[in-house]
Amino acid sequence: MAFIAGAGATNVDLLYQGMERIPDIGEELYCKDFSLQLGGGLPATLINLGRLGIETRIATELGTDIFSNFAKEKFTENGVTPTNLYSGDKIPLNITSAIILPTDRTFFSYGKGSITPDEKAMETFYNIAKGAKICMMQLGGFLPVYKKLKAEGTILVLDTGWDDEMSFEKYDEYLSLADYYTPNRKEALKITGAKSEKDAAYALKKYFDKIVVKVDADGCIGIDGDDYFFCPSIKEFKNVDSTGAGDAFLAGFMYGLFYDYPLKDCIEFGNITGGKSVTQVGALSGYVNEKELLNYKQQID
Repeated sequence: MAFIAGAGATNVDLLYQGMERIPDIGEELYCKDFSLQLGGGLPATLINLGRLGIETRIATELGTDIFSNFAKEKFTENGVTPTNLYSGDKIPLNITSAIILPTDRTFFSYGKGSITPDEKAMETFYNIAKGAKICMMQLGGFLPVYKKLKAEGTILVLDTGWDDEMSFEKYDEYLSLADYYTPNRKEALKITGAKSEKDAAYALKKYFDKIVVKVDADGCIGIDGDDYFFCPSIKEFKNVDSTGAGDAFLAGFMYGLFYDYPLKDCIEFGNITGGKSVTQVGALSGYVNEKELLNYKQQID
């Protein structure tokens, strides 16, 4: 069990920077900076794990278009082995144009958001994920695969993202199956119905013995059995763009799980990788390698 696996849609971001405002209808403005990058989500977490030296595998949808070819190159460059689930002739990725303004961001996207797998896709994903030490879970059609992997001893880490209708009742099957769940402040309050982050963390004890609640830029709450603690964010990391911060946190957190660190250490690793990610524009621009991660961790200790 020497690798981490996951299945999810690939996202590509076109980032426009250096504009004071969004153009009105009929106007054209030129920006000062532009970059083409892989976007956030499950692929970003796996890439950050690959950069930390862990073998990672992804089942995703890739076509023959220029964006798919770009994604394949970036996966390979960063130590992620992609397996294609798509056989059509369209662009199967999500493509987002993001305009980064001085005080905010705006987006418009192409794509269907997530993968709806058929039996062949589920079989393909299972074959590449079988034997993984950790598998990332997402909501959707891969639940039968997660159940098989859990029965075989794979650790399951669930990251849901925001949903206006999220609740214990709606997500019960996933929460009951997962070993870890990593909501942010807003998600934890919504899914539990609690009034405070601490209350939300304790409400999650219904499903988990080890609790993680990300409190945005402040840090992260953890509960390990009866031990409640708070891990503050890394002060030297200054926020430039928060895109992909949660994905990067998850990479550091799973690095700790992969090497059997205690929960508090896993969260501190996540604070480092998540904090570093916000120091540059884009989901994957700011990151640490394994040596840098361990050096930062030593400073915390």
